[in-house]
Amino acid sequence: MKICKYSDFYNMKKEYKIPTLPLPYDLETVAVLKQLSKANRKLAELKGIARTIPNENILISTLTMQEARDSSAVENIVTTQDDLYKAGVGNKLSIMNPATKEVLRYREAIFEGFKLVRENKILSNNVIKKVQELVKLNNAGFLVSPGKALVNQSDGSVVYTPPQDINEVNKQMENLEIFINNPEICNLDPLIKMAIIHHQFESIHPFGDGNGRTGRIINILYLVITDLLDLPILYLSRYITHNKNKYYALLQAIRDKNTDNAKEWEEWIVFILKGIEETSTNTIELVKGISQLMAEYKKTLRPLFDKAYKHELINNLFFHPYTKIEYMQNDMMVQRKTAAKYLDKIVETGLLEKVKKGRENYYINVKLCNLFLNYSDKLEPEENTIESIVK
Repeated sequence: MKICKYSDFYNMKKEYKIPTLPLPYDLETVAVLKQLSKANRKLAELKGIARTIPNENILISTLTMQEARDSSAVENIVTTQDDLYKAGVGNKLSIMNPATKEVLRYREAIFEGFKLVRENKILSNNVIKKVQELVKLNNAGFLVSPGKALVNQSDGSVVYTPPQDINEVNKQMENLEIFINNPEICNLDPLIKMAIIHHQFESIHPFGDGNGRTGRIINILYLVITDLLDLPILYLSRYITHNKNKYYALLQAIRDKNTDNAKEWEEWIVFILKGIEETSTNTIELVKGISQLMAEYKKTLRPLFDKAYKHELINNLFFHPYTKIEYMQNDMMVQRKTAAKYLDKIVETGLLEKVKKGRENYYINVKLCNLFLNYSDKLEPEENTIESIVK
């Protein structure tokens, strides 16, 4: 981490005056409304498709793992799908590599955030603090580190200086909390609001660390509290990573202009709406792929197991892409010896691949993993991130 001397701050750009929400100008331009229609249509289709998967936990479990990887990749935290799933079948936290630990913490933060907002549909600052605490294992809450700035990694120049006063941070986050949860103060479409919320949070930068990942989880939770999705299954991280330079450039364009001109806001909102459309389209295909695979597995396994077949068998194989005897034993409520026989029988069909890990075997749902590889591992993060934090 680069250390930025306090003397360097005399040369910083003009400070961005973070606006009080709602914004004072009309953002429902022709370009925004055109893209908004496409985004809402695809998001509604995704919501409907997701309901075709009988066990919602399968989607939550599998898709949050993909999001955790992709969101962490935005921060140049890279781990493999194999490492993540191996961790899920018994690796001790102490022997995991640091990147895998960070990704799994992010996934836990999504789960916890979803649990906290699902019933009351309130995304409070306390929920946001809890999400960040799980992402970074740090319960310091909103924190100002004097001298913290965002810099261009290529040349080290200061791009943006977040608020340096904790009272100002608290005031801005209180305003953001109201904007998120009170629809009466702003009648904009929720997706337009989501784009504004994301920019506002990233500009406030209220935490000492983990702001980017926390901000991306806020996106997910906002879609849930506004009933645009039932489950936290739409993730913009792949889109952001694919378009990382443009993402940061558009974020910064609003800060640099620092005027009452809505043009930069329009470009930012359209970018986010395109991301929602594109990500929804990709996720729809992934959910369809999972549904087709489940039907294929059921067609093979139901006659194979005959009276011993239960829907928990399919649930196990798709909830745990890397499963093991204990998981099958618990889900099917059978003895360990029987669970082992079940898994070996499925291996013979070619639907699972048996791999030995230490003294234990685990069983890979190869077709499901390949589906995720086609969806996620084509992602090639850009080498340079425009913004990084220095203190």
